[in-house]
Amino acid sequence: MERVDVDGLTITYERAGSGPLLMLLHGYLGDGPTVWRHQIDEFASDFTVVAWNAPGAGASSDPPETFGIDGYADCLAGFLDSLGLGPAHIMGLSFGGALALAFQRRHRAWTKTLVLASAYAGWRGSLGLDAAEARLAQAIRLSRVSPEELVDTLLPTMFALPVAPDDLAAHRAAMADFHPVGFRAMAVASAEDVGDVLGSIVVPTLLVYGDNDVRAPMAVAERLHAAIGSSRLVVLEGAGHVCNVELPQRFNEEVRRFLSS
Repeated sequence: MERVDVDGLTITYERAGSGPLLMLLHGYLGDGPTVWRHQIDEFASDFTVVAWNAPGAGASSDPPETFGIDGYADCLAGFLDSLGLGPAHIMGLSFGGALALAFQRRHRAWTKTLVLASAYAGWRGSLGLDAAEARLAQAIRLSRVSPEELVDTLLPTMFALPVAPDDLAAHRAAMADFHPVGFRAMAVASAEDVGDVLGSIVVPTLLVYGDNDVRAPMAVAERLHAAIGSSRLVVLEGAGHVCNVELPQRFNEEVRRFLSS
């Protein structure tokens, strides 16, 4: 695990391979290397693959709870600048997708292409105010309970298909290792509405969703697809929210086809 300081925060990350930069942004649960293990292993043959632990996740520092989605976007820009690898293909899952969208609003010159998996335009931008506030309230409550209760509440909402025992154990462990402050910061950022940027996105964009996702259902995917003129939507049948882990071969094939084109 490598680390770098960005504006007073320690950011940890895993890097593999060589070639164009493929930057991986995890959701508000777990950490980058755990969430993206199958993609790191697959794409390191052709890309410099970097999976960061966002502020508040893994071994990275906690940001202020008021950091907000723009704070995460600015931190990501500082992180990429510190790597010195130039513009990136950016792939974000869930909260990582919302972060990728906020990044377009503030630092779009850094982006070659976008892959948005199980992504939102923020909870308020994709789920509506009532559902977003309920989800945020749940996250704040769960940030104050035991790791076991948090995992038992949220892990069943992540997967709709059986996953390999090693993957399930890794996700359970990564979720249980949450930072209360960092978890709240990411939840508050996740709730923000970043839908204003959708119509201005011009880089090639791939949307990947599972049709059994209870957290970012197909209606969310269809609205993003309609709003991003440069987008293509791929639906992974049977998959849930963490579709890149449930159907890694199919997910990787679609991403490779997109990046090759």
